Amino acid sequence: MSKNRPTLFTCLSPALLHLYDVNNAVVVIIDVLRATSTIATALYNGAKCVVPVDTVPRCIELGITLDGITAGERDGKVAEGLSYGNSPFEYPETFIANRTLVLTTTNGTKLLHMALAQGKCEIITGAFLNLSAVCDYLVAQGKPVILGCAAWKDRINMEDTLFAGAVADRIQEHFHINCDSTHIAMTLYNQAKNDIFEFMKKNDASHYHRLMNYGLEKDIRHCLTPDLADVLPVYRDEALWRL
Repeated sequence: MSKNRPTLFTCLSPALLHLYDVNNAVVVIIDVLRATSTIATALYNGAKCVVPVDTVPRCIELGITLDGITAGERDGKVAEGLSYGNSPFEYPETFIANRTLVLTTTNGTKLLHMALAQGKCEIITGAFLNLSAVCDYLVAQGKPVILGCAAWKDRINMEDTLFAGAVADRIQEHFHINCDSTHIAMTLYNQAKNDIFEFMKKNDASHYHRLMNYGLEKDIRHCLTPDLADVLPVYRDEALWRL
């Protein structure tokens, strides 16, 4: 019976994306720390849309063309030439409402454009901040799903794997899952779910240390908290829009 259900796969790194058939699937771009958390926050707080781009020069160019806010990071810090960074706390409603955010990041926006180039797929973005919205949407669509982890410069990371596990754990009864990556992610999530921040700390997650070194504990804790931004970002017409 389960084989009649849509499939669900987890791609733990952009370097592995070529192994998956994205055609006719919903691809969930996951970059918990911090691109997809920032996208969810900006749209939840009333941004008109978020335009994800893969290079800093393109971000600057579109910022001028669209009269948008140029933002993004490289290696966890505000990228040179951009006005704002990749922290959800930079985009309260009083600042971002009705404005266009043009965003480029080290990993998340890169993966989004890779998926677009690989085939005809639907793209949404997911983070703990919008976990329930993502899960509800995937179940309602009834299409094959690929949980795409942005990772860190193609190296598998803990937080994106944990989020993939959280999604799969919640919706598994609606999908046919024959995917070791997904089972690994679910196993990890079930070990971590009671306190994900402490789990990452205890297990020396690389991005935990990277952001802690920048004094960003508040960002980490915020980005690991479920359902603070109940919104579903959907990609269409070269931007992410609130569904």
